[in-house]
Amino acid sequence: MTSSITHLPALSMLDLVTVREGATVADALALAVRTAQHVESLGFTRYWMAEHHNMPGIACSATAVLIGHVAGATKSIRVGSGGIMLPNHAPLVVAEAFGTLAELYPGRIDLGLGRAPGTDGPTMRALRRDRVESEQDFPRDVAELQRLLGPAEPGQRITAVPGAGTNVPIWLLGSSLFSAQLAAEKGLPYAFASHFAPRMLHQAIDIYRRLFRPSATLQRPYVAIGVPVIAAPTDEEADYLASSTYQRVLGILTGQRGLLRPPVQGYAQSLQPQERAAIGDFLAAGVVGGPETVREGFAELARATEADEFILVSDVYDGDLRLRSLEIAAAAHASLGAAAPAAAAAAAAA
Repeated sequence: MTSSITHLPALSMLDLVTVREGATVADALALAVRTAQHVESLGFTRYWMAEHHNMPGIACSATAVLIGHVAGATKSIRVGSGGIMLPNHAPLVVAEAFGTLAELYPGRIDLGLGRAPGTDGPTMRALRRDRVESEQDFPRDVAELQRLLGPAEPGQRITAVPGAGTNVPIWLLGSSLFSAQLAAEKGLPYAFASHFAPRMLHQAIDIYRRLFRPSATLQRPYVAIGVPVIAAPTDEEADYLASSTYQRVLGILTGQRGLLRPPVQGYAQSLQPQERAAIGDFLAAGVVGGPETVREGFAELARATEADEFILVSDVYDGDLRLRSLEIAAAAHASLGAAAPAAAAAAAAA
């Protein structure tokens, strides 16, 4: 029986717009829209897409274009980037793109920013040519974006049009400690990429919360964490469906990226122990199972991290079963929510 939690994170989703074997990029884009509409109906807070390049199995390279497409096909859910890889872009171009989105879909656009290039070296050079990065570039570019999206100042030489005055919410994303510290210093919300790099999750959250300085944007720390989720009616079916993700992860770890493959019965058992361990490390924040297992997994993550938001990643090969996975996850989350107020009252009285 899952013990009660006192704080229930909100639910959101990160979509890598995965291309499946036997399907097309157009199919992946259509499934992204269906998924966004589905999680909106389930009450999810936001739907993010992440910038990646030169990866045959991921179709979200033109992230701002996709954000506009998904926002136009939904009604109320927040839509944004998880994230835009800022080293690939001039801040003015990002401000104009997201300023345009904010004018088209007021109050619904998020701008999550990452420090990694989201690709390999040759592609990075193709994106920004021979630009040499320094450690100070990312903080400087974030500050410039904040200025460009804020109110235009008298005498300001360069103004983002659209962009100025839209105040698009900026998030900092990270899988290490650098962005945690920067988000704390700037008083910005912080999202940790525990869906693929969970090793420093607790250390990064601790640094962010300890060093947080209130800002005009945010008065208290706000933490979102990436959570891989594969849910099904039974633990056995969930583990079977998760074998598509296990294959994808092993491909990433061995440098053999490709399209998302169909599930394979007994796949994990067919691997070498070191391969299973490596996949397990990659997905250490993941939750795979039937409704009660997912409920327990969510509760454990909530207790361990006290996160304000879970950003789910659910790469199920069959599109319909992906929607079912998210529906089961939402129901498990809701069942925790029913118990949280009583637990919070009991904790306060103790």
